[in-house]
Amino acid sequence: MAATEGQWLLMATGRTPTNIAVIKYWGKRDEALILPVNDSISVTLDPDHLSATTTVAVSPSFPSDRMWLNGKEISLLGGRFQSCLREIRKRARDFEDEEKGVKIKKEDWGKLHVHIASYNNFPTAAGLASSAAGLACFVFTLGKLMNVKEDYGELSSIARQGSGSACRSIYGGFVKWCMGEKDDGSDSIAVQLADETHWNDLVIIIAVVSSKQKETSSTSGMRDSVETSPLLQYRAQTVVPSRVLKMEEAIKNRDFESFAKLTCADSNQFHAVCLDTSPPIFYMNDTSHRIISLVEKWNHSEGTPQVAYTFDAGPNAVLIAQNRKTAAHLLQKLLYYFPPQDKDLSSYLVGDKSILGDAGVHSMEDVEALPPPPEMKVPDLKFKGDVSYFICSRLGAGPKVIADESQALIDSVTGLPKGV
Repeated sequence: MAATEGQWLLMATGRTPTNIAVIKYWGKRDEALILPVNDSISVTLDPDHLSATTTVAVSPSFPSDRMWLNGKEISLLGGRFQSCLREIRKRARDFEDEEKGVKIKKEDWGKLHVHIASYNNFPTAAGLASSAAGLACFVFTLGKLMNVKEDYGELSSIARQGSGSACRSIYGGFVKWCMGEKDDGSDSIAVQLADETHWNDLVIIIAVVSSKQKETSSTSGMRDSVETSPLLQYRAQTVVPSRVLKMEEAIKNRDFESFAKLTCADSNQFHAVCLDTSPPIFYMNDTSHRIISLVEKWNHSEGTPQVAYTFDAGPNAVLIAQNRKTAAHLLQKLLYYFPPQDKDLSSYLVGDKSILGDAGVHSMEDVEALPPPPEMKVPDLKFKGDVSYFICSRLGAGPKVIADESQALIDSVTGLPKGV
């Protein structure tokens, strides 16, 4: 049911970036509160390239809470959405919009229903942390609408109850999710280690190997690993604590060599835990392995890391180059081995397209003329079509309110998603 004629409707729209963990979160010690078995650290990506946009509307004419994701209505009955809704409503404050003549007492927010529309500008459930961006945006925007004044640490704790890694998308730059020690999870929050300007030389290229939904969801995969993998327990208790300290130091000092070694090692150990799970979980595929091989051989031939790689719960490669010049060299190598299936270069690299110019690639003729990387033993092997497309990005800022109502995803008259 849409908004009834003559009834008021309030809206807020927010945009929240995705994040990619460089020290991985894998495994919960409390399923209900989503409390992790170890700390994790992530980089927040530029929201222009990878983000969720969410509009939340409230009206006394809405008979129930409803949500649409990428244009399709989805159920809001799941425990995760309900937890976030409950926690934000609990913290709602008095609100007044003099222009619309609307006054809402804090105790009345619980009686009002919301309509939520969310859109990801990148593939959902393909191992690019779409749920992190989506749930963080859900919490951030709902909080803005309901006049919640809690600090970002508190908001991260609420977002965590929707999707663990969502708590890290509440900040930009480099973010640490502290596992916490308390049973109620009140100290399991995200903190910003450094903002996005701290190390802005870094360039991130993502190889979207598959935008299909993965076979084993992160939630069920994690549960299986916790129950069956001895390596997970060893990793959480012995490896990660010292690795987190080293990673914090590497970020603080902008020490790319240490940053890259730690990032690659942690990604590989995470996927080793997946293989150590019964039954084993395979998130990477042959293309993922080829990209690892390419980076490892290049790093080895240079004698020092040029690029770090990390893979979340999916086959897509997130490659972090120490600067733009290195990123341009990386792109040349990637385009040599993974040329586009068709002749359309403009849709094969999205995000910051100017990197193509830095790589000297302006046309398909330029791609075909690229020299084979000298460090590879079998240079004539090419894998056309194995990568769907590339995204070029950088570190980005945290969530923000979008004030321009024309960018809202919900129609201010009907209370339904635009185009529905």
